[in-house]
Amino acid sequence: MIDTLDVGERTTRVAVMNYASTVKVEFPLRTYFDKASMKEAVSRIEPLSAGTMTGLAIQTAMDEVFTEEMGTRPATSNIPKVVIVVTDGRPQDQVQDVAASARTAGIEIYAVGVDRADMQSLRIMASEPLDEHVFYVETYGVIEKLTSRFRETFCAVNVCALGTHGCQQLCVSDGPSHLCDCYEGYTLNPDKRTCSAVDMCAPGRHECDQICVSNNRSYVCDCYEGYTLNPDKKSCSATDMCAPGRHDCAQVCLNNDGTYSCGCYEGYTLNPDRKTCSAADVCAPGRHDCEQVCVRDDLSYTCGCHQGYTLNPDRKTCSRAITSSLVTTEESCKCEAIVALQDSVTSRLEALSTKLEEVSEKLQAYQERQQIV
Repeated sequence: MIDTLDVGERTTRVAVMNYASTVKVEFPLRTYFDKASMKEAVSRIEPLSAGTMTGLAIQTAMDEVFTEEMGTRPATSNIPKVVIVVTDGRPQDQVQDVAASARTAGIEIYAVGVDRADMQSLRIMASEPLDEHVFYVETYGVIEKLTSRFRETFCAVNVCALGTHGCQQLCVSDGPSHLCDCYEGYTLNPDKRTCSAVDMCAPGRHECDQICVSNNRSYVCDCYEGYTLNPDKKSCSATDMCAPGRHDCAQVCLNNDGTYSCGCYEGYTLNPDRKTCSAADVCAPGRHDCEQVCVRDDLSYTCGCHQGYTLNPDRKTCSRAITSSLVTTEESCKCEAIVALQDSVTSRLEALSTKLEEVSEKLQAYQERQQIV
């Protein structure tokens, strides 16, 4: 491509930029004014690391290359500014707005896609008319076929390329004249130069996380119920993560600084999935206060005693049954067995009565909670 140009200080000046996830100006417009030196410098260029920050590259071209300090001639000279973007990937940043700014500043953009390049991105970047500024080749090896096309347009008078058109968004060449146009979602104002947004909250036109509210020619962001707008005025954070419908806990939801954890009611333990609960074994060692026997009853328990013992009034401890010394051994055994059976039956009946009262109280409390909910 350099061979086809009339390179020189007073003719065509060339700069080369290298970009990936970062941008490097290999040499600016003021460095080389002969083809041999320029081609030698190009041959020494090493690829940067992975990435395709095309928008950043175009912005860097405006900020660091097309300046008089770096070799751009004064605007009064009416010398066209041309950018040729060569890429084989999809931009990883926003290119539409920065490309529009470059075109408005009088920079004519050619977009050359190679191999897997994204054609839609090339069309967004390039100057109008697109069929003269967007190109595609299968490999870098055949890109030289495009050089004659570039040379024909470099030297042509193009009002849209010179930056004197005054269009806010798009300039469309019309022979020696031009027309202004707008991006999709905008309409041309009566002055035929500037554009107004049709709907700033249309999909893809805003950065709101949840709700976009149109505000004249701009917009503001808002959040759904249960959320609050973050300091960036775009994204939202949940106010109450345990609000109904916002969690998947089976029993108890516990707020925890923007997130939540699950818990269980008394008598239950949290399962390994950290969401559901299972009834605990209330008679497991260390979970009850029975002295001798623990009898599990749904989510609670009652205490009992071994044969020959009776349950004390505290319903927890046991005492050995008392027998008379005036009876025979056989009668004593019978009496002890009868007393033990009676005590066991009595103890069990009392325990069941107590349990019935507890169940009744829990049922009443549950019904009251249901009414509150």
